[in-house]
Amino acid sequence: MNRDRMIEQLQAAEKPWDVVIIGGGATGLGCAVDAASRGYRTLLLERNDFGSGTSSRSTKLIHGGVRYLRRGNLFLVAEALRERGILMRNAPHLVSPIPFIIPAYRMWEKPYYGAGLLFYDALSGRNRIAATRFLSCEETIALAPTIAPSALRGSVLYHDAQFNDARLTIALARTAADAGAVVINYCRVTGILKRGSVTAGVHVEDVETGAQTEVGARCVINATGVFADDVRTLDDTTAQPMIRPSRGVHVVVDRRFLPGESAVLVPHTDDGRILFLIPWMGRVLIGTTDTPVETATADPVPSRDEIDYLIAHVRRYFIHAPEHSDILGAFAGLRPLIGSDSPGHDTAALSREHVITVSNSAMVTVTGGKWTTYRKMAEDAVDQAAFIAGLQTVPSATHKMRIRGYDPDPGRHGRLALYGSDAPRIVELESRGNSGSLSGSPAVPSEGEVRWFVESEMARSVEDVLSRRARTLFLDASGAVAATPGVARLMAELLGRDGDWVEDQVSAFTALANRCLPLVDRPPL
Repeated sequence: MNRDRMIEQLQAAEKPWDVVIIGGGATGLGCAVDAASRGYRTLLLERNDFGSGTSSRSTKLIHGGVRYLRRGNLFLVAEALRERGILMRNAPHLVSPIPFIIPAYRMWEKPYYGAGLLFYDALSGRNRIAATRFLSCEETIALAPTIAPSALRGSVLYHDAQFNDARLTIALARTAADAGAVVINYCRVTGILKRGSVTAGVHVEDVETGAQTEVGARCVINATGVFADDVRTLDDTTAQPMIRPSRGVHVVVDRRFLPGESAVLVPHTDDGRILFLIPWMGRVLIGTTDTPVETATADPVPSRDEIDYLIAHVRRYFIHAPEHSDILGAFAGLRPLIGSDSPGHDTAALSREHVITVSNSAMVTVTGGKWTTYRKMAEDAVDQAAFIAGLQTVPSATHKMRIRGYDPDPGRHGRLALYGSDAPRIVELESRGNSGSLSGSPAVPSEGEVRWFVESEMARSVEDVLSRRARTLFLDASGAVAATPGVARLMAELLGRDGDWVEDQVSAFTALANRCLPLVDRPPL
């Protein structure tokens, strides 16, 4: 997957594309995989990097959603559990089972949670990972040694799945490219082309060069998540907003705060949400919040109040709660919720079901939903686009389509397990020059991995490498900053950039890393 070659294919196109997709997050890339695998000529355009927004800032779970079960949304839960099973089969190198403990501190809680989760198992059907179990106090503490023992009455153990969201995003981009799609990052859609009153393509600007072009399309899919209303306005200046953005914040701390392999679900928070503590890439991920925001931004930042909220709730359920100085990384993502226009409406209560709309000019917008259901969202959107464009009817086959890197035994690749079947190629690249890490932090990728990111995954900046291709920024922000000069110099060599570019990259990434630790009691990095 090479950006220069993708640009050449875009420029060489002599007839309209069957489908043009705006947005390179989970939903947009899912649409690209689906459309290209049906044989449609497919182009995807992303104004930043693939997955640079919400898609790389999730809670890292592929799950049915136990809180939606509590609200009685059985259809959403059943659909998500079915999609969880499909994704576990198609991407075992990126999605894996994880046990969850729900602690019980009141007599009624254990049977209440247990009954709900046994029903969760039943809804899973053949996609069930493992049977729900009731645990004693001793068994609970053995799996989660730091959980508060006072008044503990045991727990309920159930299973869901965990994944690497940014890596799955890149794997989807490569899967789409393998299927024949042209996928381009840093390519901004600046306008919608019309033939009469009907959408006929898009105006495009290459962010790197400033070059502008017009791209014809038989159908355009708007898959831009929280920015869907911006694109809808490009199509129709009178379009009414449909997105209610909500900010979710996570913090990352050392594994000593939750040793072991089991995650913990805290079932009660002050605003009616649930809280997760999840082992993740050698750290513990804590989240999330739900804060309504008026305007979507490309780089949302956690607030001190949101971080305080997470720490306060952890303190209620664990012997040792992290302090601000223990936070290794923090990040915020925006959810593209569909809901009421009423001021002050509780976004935590809004549905996570997806919505597909068709404008008067026949542009398709798909939004809402969540990572777990990205494939079904894409299937539904492409079905609608194909119907509107009069494309040959071809059923979706993505439910049985393996995702790039598929490997039934990814663990055999050790630290490179996330790359699956691509791991041997990275090992080969690591044989060139220094095969070690570019800094002392184990969270920093090796030189071979950086070469792979640039040569095969279209990484164009240090942020692309240390924030998404590798998750260093969120696992170890200070280690990421220490690695920045070395990563920038290597990328400059591979991309043909000069010393000024290296300096700009170091400065920009250091500023970003400081924003990932806002208001934390430590000096700037």
